[in-house]
Amino acid sequence: MLWSASGVKGCSIDASGGSIGTVSDLLFDDQTWSLRWIVVSMGLLSGRQVLMPPSAVVSVDSVGRSLAADVTREQVEDSAELDVDAPVSRRHERSLSGHGWKPYRSHGRPDESDPHLRSISEVTGYYVHARDGYIGHIEDFVVDTDAWAFRYLVVDTVNWWPGKQALVSPAAFSEINWEAKTVNADLTRDQIQGAPEYYPGQLIDRAYEALYHDYYGYPYYWQ
Repeated sequence: MLWSASGVKGCSIDASGGSIGTVSDLLFDDQTWSLRWIVVSMGLLSGRQVLMPPSAVVSVDSVGRSLAADVTREQVEDSAELDVDAPVSRRHERSLSGHGWKPYRSHGRPDESDPHLRSISEVTGYYVHARDGYIGHIEDFVVDTDAWAFRYLVVDTVNWWPGKQALVSPAAFSEINWEAKTVNADLTRDQIQGAPEYYPGQLIDRAYEALYHDYYGYPYYWQ
């Protein structure tokens, strides 16, 4: 199922032994745009935020806005707490392996403290720089909750062409500039503006995806 990241945020997480909290954010790798972790808010009383791998989610209820996870409440409660004021490092991820979470390979990056994971909350609002100039800003992400992967970023061009939002594949983005708060897209402004329009909250079915992929000349990822 394709679901907006803004819709996933706030969903309750149900595990063995009851609810463990809500989704407060999603973290992705800033080099590959791969979704790596779900940030779980343990509640207002505890104030703790911990990381849970998307692979722990076994089912999604978009109507009831809940995720069922194959973990115990104790497993999540005992997980290393996330420092929300700092990027996540490889070293922090490795510390999670002691709590039953499986870290992923470092892809050859030598600096163990190098920040590489960023949150969608941070990137939402970043300006999009096309080949020939600015075109808009990141408004949202579209998540495939079957594969737990980002399929599209929602680009809002309201500052250039009022009222238009379009989907752009993560593959089109070449670089994130954290200091300037911009993302570079390997597309022209006209390409993004001419893409099939996206309406917030709309159902993204295979027919719409095919229309979008045909427009950009991208292969169908589902085949």
